[in-house]
Amino acid sequence: MKIGELMKRTGVPIDTIRYYENHGILPPAQRRESGYRDYDEQDVARIRFVRRAKHLGFTLREIRDLLALSRRPDEDMAAVREAATVKLADIEQRIGELQRIRDGLRHLVDACPGHGDRGRCPILAALSTETTHGHA
Repeated sequence: MKIGELMKRTGVPIDTIRYYENHGILPPAQRRESGYRDYDEQDVARIRFVRRAKHLGFTLREIRDLLALSRRPDEDMAAVREAATVKLADIEQRIGELQRIRDGLRHLVDACPGHGDRGRCPILAALSTETTHGHA
C-alpha cells in the first residue's frame, strides 16, 4: 500500500510516518518500480503499536526499545515489564510534581481578590520573588 493508504489506516500523518522511518521506528519501506514507498500489514501494526505506546506516555526512544523487545518473542517478558515499571514510576513522579504545582497555583488564586491595584496582586508578588512559600 502507498503511504496515503497507510495514513488512512493508522490515522498517522504522512510527515509522522516519514519521521518514524527516518528515526528507525519504522523500517525503510520497500520501493515500487515507480519510486513510491510500499507498506504492508506489518507496518500498519507497528504504527498502531507506536500510537498506543505514545498514549501510555512512552517516548519514541522507549518505543524503539519496546519494538526491539517485541521482535524477540521467545525471550522472557521481564525486560518488557521492567520498561513499563520504569515508565509508571516516571509518570507517578510527574503526577506528584503536577499536584504540587496545582496546589501552589490554587493557593495563589485563592489569595488574589481579583480586583484592585495590580501592585498589590499576590500572584504577581509571588512570581516576582525568589521563592514561593518555601519552593524555589
